[in-house]
Amino acid sequence: MPRQPLDDIALDTVFREAHTHYAFQQEPIDEATLRELYDLLKWGPTSMNCQPARYVFVTTEEGKSRLLPALSEGNRDKAHQAPVNVIVAIDTRFYEHMPTVFPQSPNARERFAENPDKASDTACRNGTLQGAYLIVAARMLGLDVGPMSGFDNAMVDEEFFPDGRYKSNFLVNLGVGEPKNQRPRGPRLAFEEVAEVV
Repeated sequence: MPRQPLDDIALDTVFREAHTHYAFQQEPIDEATLRELYDLLKWGPTSMNCQPARYVFVTTEEGKSRLLPALSEGNRDKAHQAPVNVIVAIDTRFYEHMPTVFPQSPNARERFAENPDKASDTACRNGTLQGAYLIVAARMLGLDVGPMSGFDNAMVDEEFFPDGRYKSNFLVNLGVGEPKNQRPRGPRLAFEEVAEVV
């Protein structure tokens, strides 16, 4: 039996009425909510169930003091104001977990370990997917999001991942958005401009 589509409220919450947020109310996000967020996003599919994304939830002033110097000047205030900054990173040795997460292929670990280019491409592609799942899952849980690039990856990696195994990909601010700072939604390209049916 086919699944029924979600209702308009759900579709509006996740996509149609959702905006990138640049300012947040000072409403804290507790660890239980962050765990709930991960427990939802972890079900998003990745190739061979590889799950290469890693997350640092920066919630304290001490954590922010380590993160903010790596951000471009235009991103510092909004990151400081957000209750949570998420560093979405990738595990360059994600394949060490393959015997657990993909046991149906006994040589999966070696296939990546022996092919660094394939491992790097797989980690980047699937880790980025998982970061997108985080954004969607956050909206489903009633949080607002502000994804960001505009930071020095090398500085973030040196500060948070000094052993070199994890590499930062992008950042996501989380919280309850401040509506008065909302920007108008930018236009989206039409189907005919981006897609074809063959």
